Amino acid sequence: MELILEKITLPSELPYLSRPRLISILERSLASGTSTLVSGRAGTGKTALALDVSRKCGRALAWYKVDAPDKEIRIFFQYLIASIRKGRPGFGDRMLLPLLRTRQLQEVDLLAESFVYELSEHDTRPLLIVIDDLHQVCDSPWLIQFFKRLLPLLPPEVHMLITSRSMPPAPLWRMRSKQTLMVIDEETLAFNRTEALELFESYGLTGEQARIALDHTHGRAASLANFAASQSKAEGRQRRFRSLTGELVTN
Repeated sequence: MELILEKITLPSELPYLSRPRLISILERSLASGTSTLVSGRAGTGKTALALDVSRKCGRALAWYKVDAPDKEIRIFFQYLIASIRKGRPGFGDRMLLPLLRTRQLQEVDLLAESFVYELSEHDTRPLLIVIDDLHQVCDSPWLIQFFKRLLPLLPPEVHMLITSRSMPPAPLWRMRSKQTLMVIDEETLAFNRTEALELFESYGLTGEQARIALDHTHGRAASLANFAASQSKAEGRQRRFRSLTGELVTN
């Protein structure tokens, strides 16, 4: 199967605003656990946060953007292995890639244990594995069993960051009670007043405009950023119009 390389390449876009509050939460999760779930609807800033922490965490990175066709188990693992191999050449050669070619791939516990074994044996440098948009495959029959087995076994130098528009099935997100999984939900992702003010100041806009936008958008990241960008463009047009009419009057 020919892989789409963009799916395992860190996107080049920058977040609307680097948010120290959320970065701090993720840094604590990186230091104390092996996995984090960032959950929220479209436009709440999940991927922007994952991009930001990926660039700042100081770890080797494996990035995998999931799409709906990846619910087939072989496709999912070919991409996941390929994303890790970009920073750890040879990862998967010993056990995982042979499993892809056998019926044992359906033995999901074995797959999870082999995955952990290769992570532990291949390299001990800190690694962040980002799986973006896991909701695309949350109805896959193998998913619960794989992640339920995998997450508690991840070695301490490896952290898995998962983004999803919806909470994965209960057996996964309930793992947070066992300190295996930290959850950053939509309420936490929402911009607070301080962050909204900082965002609008970066566009040269006022605090009053930020407060109005925050009330209208309820702090949803994409809506707030679009509001700021459109307001900034509108004010730019008004300044150019006033400048032009001023020149006409003078002439």
